[in-house]
Amino acid sequence: MNNEEVQQELPENYEQLKKEAGRSADWKARLAAVEELSRTPHKQVIDILKRLVESDPVYTVQEAAYRALVAFGEEVQEPSKNKPELFKGVSKILLRIKKSLPKDHSYEDFKEKLKKMRIDVYDAYEGEKGAEFDQWLESKWQSAK
Repeated sequence: MNNEEVQQELPENYEQLKKEAGRSADWKARLAAVEELSRTPHKQVIDILKRLVESDPVYTVQEAAYRALVAFGEEVQEPSKNKPELFKGVSKILLRIKKSLPKDHSYEDFKEKLKKMRIDVYDAYEGEKGAEFDQWLESKWQSAK
């Protein structure tokens, strides 16, 4: 980090952006925070972006944080797009939710219950799968036994 970066002041809304970057149940808020934080090459911002590159479950957020770090001149490993499961045991999580519903429940009932019980899982897969989310979730729902 050079002297110019050290002297760079944090954005006025830094605390709010920091909070948004940590919202486990809102990948869009994390992405928006990354986009705003990427305008400020400050050590505290760089620390947040590095954490997101390494541990955010949504590739889109990881990639945005990675691009910001590279633009700041940081050496950071590019995130991998190929992740087998965003959450360990997601099949068991989905099965538990399915079993908690009446036998004749609909896919929409299942989707809503997942959203209420595990918004973190719902949000991460929605962000990761994009337009294919409903198709993926419905197939998981149908195959859960």
